[in-house]
Amino acid sequence: MDAGQLFSVDPLESRAAKGHGVVTSMAAGNDVILLGTSKGWIIRHDFALGDCQNLDFAPGRPGEQPVHRVFVDPGGSHCIATVVISGVAETFYMHAKWAKPKSLPRLRGILVNAVAWNRQLITESSTREVILGTQNGQLFEMAVDEAEKREKYIKQLFELSDPREPITGLEMETTSVGNSTRFYVMAVTATRLYSFTGIGSLESVFARYAERRIHFMELPGEIPNSELHYYIVQRRAKHFGWLSGAGIYYGDLNFGVQHSSSGGDENFVENKGLLDYSKLSEPVSGELIKPRSLAVSEFHFLLLVGDKVKVVNRISQKVVEELTFDRESSKGIIGICSDPTAGVFYVYDDYSVFQVSTHDEGRDMWRVYLDRGDYAVALSNCRSPYQRDQVYLVQADAAFATKDYYRAASYYAKMNYVMSFEEISLKFITVGEQDALRTFLLRKLDNLTREDKSQITMISTWVTELYLDKINRLLLEDGTSTNADREHDSSEYESIVQEIRAFLSDNKDVLDEATTMKLLESYGREDELVYFASLKDKYEIVIHHYIQQGEAKKALEVLQRPNVPVDLQYKFAPDLIMLDAYETVESWMMARAMLNPRKLIPAMMRYTNEPHAKNETHEVIKYLEFCIKDLHNEDPGVHNLLLSLYAMKDDETQLLQFLDMKHAKVGSSGPAFFYDPKYALWLCLKEKRMRACVRIYSMMSMHEEAVALALKVDLDLAKAEADKVEDDEELRKKLWLMVAKHVIQQEKGTKRENIKKVVDFLSEANNNLLSIEDILPFFPDFVLIDDFKDEICKSLKGYKNQIEQLKEEMNDATRGADSIRSDINALSQRYIIIDRNEECGVCKRKILGTRGAQQMGSSYMSGGNIAPLYVFPCSHAFHAPCLIAHVTRCTTHAQAAYILDLQKQLSLMENGPANDPAGEPISSTTSIEKIRSQLDEAVASECPFCGDLMIREISLPFILPQESEEAASWAIKPQIAPFPKILPMTI
Repeated sequence: MDAGQLFSVDPLESRAAKGHGVVTSMAAGNDVILLGTSKGWIIRHDFALGDCQNLDFAPGRPGEQPVHRVFVDPGGSHCIATVVISGVAETFYMHAKWAKPKSLPRLRGILVNAVAWNRQLITESSTREVILGTQNGQLFEMAVDEAEKREKYIKQLFELSDPREPITGLEMETTSVGNSTRFYVMAVTATRLYSFTGIGSLESVFARYAERRIHFMELPGEIPNSELHYYIVQRRAKHFGWLSGAGIYYGDLNFGVQHSSSGGDENFVENKGLLDYSKLSEPVSGELIKPRSLAVSEFHFLLLVGDKVKVVNRISQKVVEELTFDRESSKGIIGICSDPTAGVFYVYDDYSVFQVSTHDEGRDMWRVYLDRGDYAVALSNCRSPYQRDQVYLVQADAAFATKDYYRAASYYAKMNYVMSFEEISLKFITVGEQDALRTFLLRKLDNLTREDKSQITMISTWVTELYLDKINRLLLEDGTSTNADREHDSSEYESIVQEIRAFLSDNKDVLDEATTMKLLESYGREDELVYFASLKDKYEIVIHHYIQQGEAKKALEVLQRPNVPVDLQYKFAPDLIMLDAYETVESWMMARAMLNPRKLIPAMMRYTNEPHAKNETHEVIKYLEFCIKDLHNEDPGVHNLLLSLYAMKDDETQLLQFLDMKHAKVGSSGPAFFYDPKYALWLCLKEKRMRACVRIYSMMSMHEEAVALALKVDLDLAKAEADKVEDDEELRKKLWLMVAKHVIQQEKGTKRENIKKVVDFLSEANNNLLSIEDILPFFPDFVLIDDFKDEICKSLKGYKNQIEQLKEEMNDATRGADSIRSDINALSQRYIIIDRNEECGVCKRKILGTRGAQQMGSSYMSGGNIAPLYVFPCSHAFHAPCLIAHVTRCTTHAQAAYILDLQKQLSLMENGPANDPAGEPISSTTSIEKIRSQLDEAVASECPFCGDLMIREISLPFILPQESEEAASWAIKPQIAPFPKILPMTI
């Protein structure tokens, strides 16, 4: 086979044995072919299984019993055949699983020419609805189930009349409409193509045509073997072809959308056409040679003309190939049939069968559609980028020739191989179409991939320059145009400016930053330069531009963007606050803690130092107050700057309030203020803010300096400062003496008036801090004592009262000491009565048991034979050894060791030489009574059952560490079961 051929021919081995006759009819479906012979045989070839069957449809009848027509469904399971037996037509049905056919008596004597299968609903076991077309123009419906071995029904649907012609071709299609089925039926005779459609059963659909006009297409001309064929894809018909006397009538089938025809039927045929036979070959003896058979492929018609099959392109109506066949028979080829499931065609004569296969028949269809000018369909049939470029080139050249440059630019931009980028660009430059060139470049950018980074950057830069050139040309034209033209140019100018901005925004990542900025700057497009800089996050350029334009608010808006570096706030702060102090400070306050006020101090100081800003520092003060009060800023520099601005004001009120304010956070242990007091003092002295200086001296605990300075300003201020000292009485008295001295030395008038004022001053000193004798040294020596008689008498009276108060306190102390001595004597005589049956709280024996029974040590004093014991006010009683043992066991290790040591000392002193455990003699000053007293204090200071000793026992475990062995002995241990004894068993 030639590599360029669309169709190839392969001969198939026919297994029809001699004696079965010659082939008269053929059908194919799903790799199964059926050959009907002249002696009533049907040879069934199954290529998938490699099987061949010879089936006798006229058994026991010698002679010619030709098979008129044989039909097979697309699945290759159901077969219908009409055999002319002894001149009478017999129709048979046979399933692929059956060994012999089943006759259909209802159709006896009726010659079936065509069969339409229900491709959508047919199954291997059931034919569903099948339509039969007969020689006398009748349509029958039948259905057969393989399991029943017989037909379910056969009924007549329709009969043609006027003229009554044989039905030679028949096809059926169905679609679902809700819960119903719509049927589409096409039938052909020698001169007409009938179409039937409707919803419901086939019987109801055809019954409606008894009352309405039948829709048909009539073509003149005679042809003995009219045929109708569908092209099938996945059981759905796409287009059809009708072999008629006038030519090949064809069209597309659209079963989804129907259009009402003039006859009232719904027409489902689109893109109709007629292939005239004159395009197939030259006339012979003045007559055209008409095809004897037809098959339809995706794009071509296969026409049997003579002994050749001509392949005609359905779209261009041109013969593209001629297929020839190497045959043994001298007779002509009988016909063509198709296998829609396998996608192959078969050509047969009396003894031979040839398979015609397709080989990518649509590979050149793009060119066919291109020649017809159907560019969209041509593109859909292209197989390679080169083919698509060919289509775009034809479209682009056609548009360029008609001076539709923008459309041409769009097509040129889609090409990648046919023409180079430079050639296309030169075409537009040659004709001076800069705008079309820009369109071409923009479309080219859309078609480039991310891998073409260099080309994208180059083209984007060129487009930018073309936009700038367009803007300049519009500006030049604006100066020479009329008013009407000027309005049009203005709107176009605004449109281009918007376009370039959109382009810069879309391509900011591919444009070279430096080149683009230089280009915008060279064309004087500052607005676009700033716009592009903002897109590239070059905020410094943007802010600098706005500051130069005096647009502080816009500059601040840029600074407020979240991705702007905070360092730019500090860099441009001096310029912005000088440009618009209010907006700048508002912006800083909105930023809150994002800004460091310390870094803004240079800008604020520059602003306050400007001559025009001497009386306009309130914005800076507002920001500093915001930082301190709202943000709780603790930076000394911020506090110092605010204090200096307050100090420069004529009104000292804010300065004093600031000095009195506690700046530390609530609950914090930090300092109350964060400014430098020495700097504040220097500044206030410089600005002559004396009241502020007094406050600062006071905060620095320099009270003497504070009072001394306050005396120069205001006497009441000095008194208040002197009164602030509360924890140092001596210093407070000294400060009041300073005030008193100042009052004495400064008062003028008569002596008696001055003395009266001094006396009144003494009464102001709180808690009688000063007396007349304290201030007498400040008076001159010539002052008469008579002037102070009343005050001196008052002072002496006060001393007398103090002496009487001291006497009373001494008498109270004496009475208290006597009472204590009486209580001590009473305690020494205290006693308690013990019941004779009282038990010891530890050993539970009687507390008044004999000494011998209890075996008490001789270290304890007792009367008679009564054992030594302890009795507490709570009525608990204990034997002395029992109490010592119990306390020693329950108290701490150190206390227990102390008790044992006292016992040893007491035992040694009573029973042996007075030596300690180390062998050293005990001091003679240490008596037995003293040691016994210490032992009593150690063990009997409180009842062990009612005091702290019992409370501490709550935290002790129930089982002490030394009792762990005892506790373990009580543990329940699991018993280990003995191994079962295995007894031998003898079988």
